[in-house]
Amino acid sequence: MDYQSKFESLNLLLPPAPEPKGVYVPLLKDGHLVYLSGHLPVNSDGTLIRGKIGKDLDMEAGKIAAQQVGLNILSTLISNLGSLNRIKRVVKIFGMVNAIADFEKQPYVINGCSELLVEIFGRENGIGVRSALGVGSLPENVPVEIEAIFEIVQY
Repeated sequence: MDYQSKFESLNLLLPPAPEPKGVYVPLLKDGHLVYLSGHLPVNSDGTLIRGKIGKDLDMEAGKIAAQQVGLNILSTLISNLGSLNRIKRVVKIFGMVNAIADFEKQPYVINGCSELLVEIFGRENGIGVRSALGVGSLPENVPVEIEAIFEIVQY
């Protein structure tokens, strides 16, 4: 499957691949797997989506923020692997949602990222295992942070 062409046909704007803001790498290859550090919702102009779900943002805005995190993940994959065609499948998504204490729809919010990945990689290769966790705060007061693991095609 030509995942790169599928992505390009969606006419979505990729943000610039994020640069580390600490002592870590955005992507680490290990055999057939690539591990991505936590990604934030950075817009294509470099600004962050900020706010706590249930206080500053509703869950729909949170879902859009999670989709933006998905675009950041794709940007990191492309900048480090050269093409989305190097991806074999999504292995795991770990999403953290910055929300008020009684918010219970974390999986719905993280679906913003998961649905984007399914749209590109299809149901068979775009759905992996997943966790969606509520947290009291995230860096820069962003609503969502997501880590990911992908299996890659070896050349």
